[in-house]
Amino acid sequence: MGMSSLTKSKILNGLLIFTSLFGYLEWGVANHSFVFEVEIEVFLKIVSEPYSIVHPFIIIPLVGQILLLTTLFQNSYKPFISIIGMSCIGLLLLFLFLIGCMSLNYKIIFFSFPYICVSLLVVRHFQTQK
Repeated sequence: MGMSSLTKSKILNGLLIFTSLFGYLEWGVANHSFVFEVEIEVFLKIVSEPYSIVHPFIIIPLVGQILLLTTLFQNSYKPFISIIGMSCIGLLLLFLFLIGCMSLNYKIIFFSFPYICVSLLVVRHFQTQK
């Protein structure tokens, strides 16, 4: 017996969240970080310096992760929430992938690629559900 559509959607959304956390950022000479490390800093600064985190490349992907996280606890199938969440996170990860390609930074490319692959699986999953 196959997996239900809802279960498969939840697994894919969980993979989207997981792979988004391992996006790799690199700037300057010796500055680098994974997305999950940046998110920890953001959550620590929400209380002490809330205005320092107000930036589209921080807020939009964070909203996307929250949307995807909510889909993991829903009992019904709402693909538009998944697509919006995936798109919000995708803005950052696709931008990182593009930067990696332009600068030939293989670390950035390597750590952005899993999110892109899972996103394509999600799109394919939603297309087969129609």
